[in-house]
Amino acid sequence: MNKNWRMKAATSFTTGKKSAVGSLGMIVTNNPLGSAAGAQMFAAGGNAIDAAVASLFALTVVEPMMVGIFGAGMSTLRLSGGDFAFINNYTVAPAAASPDMYETVSDSWPDYQTVADRANDVGPLAVGVPGTLKGWCQALASYGTLSLQDVMQPAIGYAERGYRATRYLSGIIRMAAADIARYPETAKIYMPGGEPLQSGEVVLHPEYADTLKLVAKEGPDVLYAGELGAAAVDYLQEVGGLITRDDLRNYRTVTADVIRGSYRGYEIVGPPPPTAGGVHVVEMLNILEEYDVEEMGFGGADSIHLLAEVLKIGFEDRNKYTGDPAFVDVPVEMLIDKKFADKRRAEIDLATARNVNTAYTRESDHTTHLTAADAAGNVIAATHTIHNVFGSKVTVPGTGMLLNNTMNIFDPHPGTANSIQPGKRVTSSMSPIIVQKDGEPAFAIGLVGGTRIFPTALQAIVNLIDHGMTAQEAVEAPRIWTLGEDLEMEMGVAEKIRSDLTKRGHNIKEMKVIGGGIGAISFADDEMTGASCWRADGTPIGLAGGMARPATRFKV
Repeated sequence: MNKNWRMKAATSFTTGKKSAVGSLGMIVTNNPLGSAAGAQMFAAGGNAIDAAVASLFALTVVEPMMVGIFGAGMSTLRLSGGDFAFINNYTVAPAAASPDMYETVSDSWPDYQTVADRANDVGPLAVGVPGTLKGWCQALASYGTLSLQDVMQPAIGYAERGYRATRYLSGIIRMAAADIARYPETAKIYMPGGEPLQSGEVVLHPEYADTLKLVAKEGPDVLYAGELGAAAVDYLQEVGGLITRDDLRNYRTVTADVIRGSYRGYEIVGPPPPTAGGVHVVEMLNILEEYDVEEMGFGGADSIHLLAEVLKIGFEDRNKYTGDPAFVDVPVEMLIDKKFADKRRAEIDLATARNVNTAYTRESDHTTHLTAADAAGNVIAATHTIHNVFGSKVTVPGTGMLLNNTMNIFDPHPGTANSIQPGKRVTSSMSPIIVQKDGEPAFAIGLVGGTRIFPTALQAIVNLIDHGMTAQEAVEAPRIWTLGEDLEMEMGVAEKIRSDLTKRGHNIKEMKVIGGGIGAISFADDEMTGASCWRADGTPIGLAGGMARPATRFKV
């Protein structure tokens, strides 16, 4: 990946951040304190999984609007011996949920997913049965080296001693202030005195510190079969929620085989359904493989047009085929077969945009992602969420524990593949992906951004493989996104290129930001380079050096 991509770039840009380099460990999260927690585990002799789990717990404190122990997510892992693992700890619909549990207000967009009183968005009826705590503890117990108490210490410290609110956190609190204000237990932390926290203010969270100490002492069963879960269920039942103690007791993570594909000699390894991040990224790369994307150059009219047409196909097939495999027969082998890509490629006209308008279930742009790796070859890409900012906005009294609003991702109308059913997981766009070359890690990526996640992951992979960008350039490069109606483009594309695309039938919509912060790690020459982009508070931290070696006596 040492080509000078700028030689064939039609669109130029300047990176806003610097990458980090390490030889022993690398952690990239969307918050400096989140990354610091992982780096602390590396310094203590832990591996990449220890670092990732420590960072995730820390992020529930310092990035509380994005992730929590009562949330959802998934992780793709490469183990030191070269094997892969995948853990799906997404939420499921409660046993009492039903396809018609919400009163819908429209059968067409833009209000298709809106329901009366926003009950699937804010409040107790929006809460799904959580999976994050069980999934994180499973990853640590199966593949980590440190204890749960060890990896939770940074998070406990941040909650107990406090941290300073970032401008990013402060801005999101202001954005969600009206909903937060409806729930006093949430407002007392993030809107003390009725006003949103300001950037630089110290945030103390003593009740949540006690909750984390309880989890560290008793493990995940304290939520799924113990007093923490009982407190959550009793409160939800009191205020109109559906989750029961049986729902928590019966929750199971899902482990499954990863999705594998190939692209120009690289092996693409990603998550299986119900997320689109593995199947449809591989499918779209298969379509692109027969084009000379490198020769088209980055950011030119031809390359943007081609990407846009491929994204349309990815969304069409996601909506047609992908769902929870426990409820829907997903034709994975067909979708990732290169012969299927040949058929779909035949529908692309390099001179004219296809006229499609793909409806989709709305996903929140607000999630967190981390990527971690160590010198032994352990790599983890993990994407986790409580869905919208601050989830349902509901905090269980006395615990400081925010609850998700992942029921909002289901189709609130009966009779579709993504309609609500008890125990069902929703289709997601999460894309924790690890890419190998000749059996060794080449890079690992993931990001936040709802339905813009897997299209952006695709573009980052193309930036790295076809355009020869560095990890930092690849994550910060301008992005596009489309479902067919509008072609969204981040600002900075030349007018000549925009005019060319308009002539081909694209309706250009200029955007400040498409998708969220990517966390990437690339591997070369026994070093790891970590990169995060300007779109979030992302911070890579690498560990190098090492312990002292015995002195050597030299002959004179």
